[in-house]
Amino acid sequence: MAKIDAFFKLMNDQGASDLHLVAGQQPALRIRGEIERIKYKPLDNDELRSMVYEIAPEEKIKLFEETGDVDFGYEIPGLARYRSNFFMQRNGVGAVFRQIPNNIMGCDQLGLPPVISKLASLPRGLVIITGPTGSGKSTTLAAIIDEANRVRKDHIITVEDPIEFVHESHGCIVNQREIGVHTKNFSSALRGALREDPDVILVGEMRDLETMSLAIEAASTGHLVFATLHTSSAMKTVDRMVEVFPAEQQAQVRSGLADSIRAVIAQVLFKRIDRKGRCPALEILIATPAVRNLIREGKTHQLPSSMQTGKKYGMILLDDAIMDLYNKGWISAEDCYNKANDKQKFRPLLKDAPADFTEA
Repeated sequence: MAKIDAFFKLMNDQGASDLHLVAGQQPALRIRGEIERIKYKPLDNDELRSMVYEIAPEEKIKLFEETGDVDFGYEIPGLARYRSNFFMQRNGVGAVFRQIPNNIMGCDQLGLPPVISKLASLPRGLVIITGPTGSGKSTTLAAIIDEANRVRKDHIITVEDPIEFVHESHGCIVNQREIGVHTKNFSSALRGALREDPDVILVGEMRDLETMSLAIEAASTGHLVFATLHTSSAMKTVDRMVEVFPAEQQAQVRSGLADSIRAVIAQVLFKRIDRKGRCPALEILIATPAVRNLIREGKTHQLPSSMQTGKKYGMILLDDAIMDLYNKGWISAEDCYNKANDKQKFRPLLKDAPADFTEA
């Protein structure tokens, strides 16, 4: 057993999502969204380097020493998998580990709206899951892929950095590829995937123009593509997908995106106040003909209006989803205010509304 495994066991016992190990500081856990120190001595740089190198593959250690950053997956059989990141900082080595549960929770278990599980059965198109880091995008995607794996008889290819949730083949053949281990980068993996007879492709993150272009192409040529972005709303997701391209290509990209897109899910995670745990608020955009027209014509500022009138399709604005959670008594007014897009909507809920310098 590796020395660091004791921290992972503590992490599991405490129900933590992340473990932080930093030279010169006490170890810390993120529990229900908040950092809590572990009663342990500050870590010495050489001790920490030895500890993390014990679990890292040789090629990852070499890459870390060359670049100062590296990502990889680590697994303790019977406990969990971990998305691991090593980085150099002012006092030496730093490392953060995100726990990936062994058991994949279904859409119902996660409390996701019924329309989310239906996305797994789409014949083709592009579905984008978006939200800030730590908002549960990977968990939602894993639930959708698991649903597809059980209800379809197809070929699923995932491209991740690193592999997080492990999917065993059920109704589908599932092949999972890791950046830096099984393939060079997302764009080369996507180009290869188009020659590997896929039906469903998961792109862990659309980081650059080429990957976005290939994802749109794959969705336009009869594949169902799931991908993630770091944006805060459905409207901003569409804008980001277009604006990353040169100005002379944007009209063509907008048209291709309008044809291929099926849904955009923007997700935010909240700490529950009624019991232990967290819950997601989801903004859902479904690509109806009206939505496609707005994207094609560059009128994305009108998307929120289409979402308000498209509730029968499962569409909902993020602030409405947040208000629903508040009305159930699951989340606090302060959390609502801090994470809402339209903060003015939630100011009346606060006993002592702060001066909002962001709107000055």
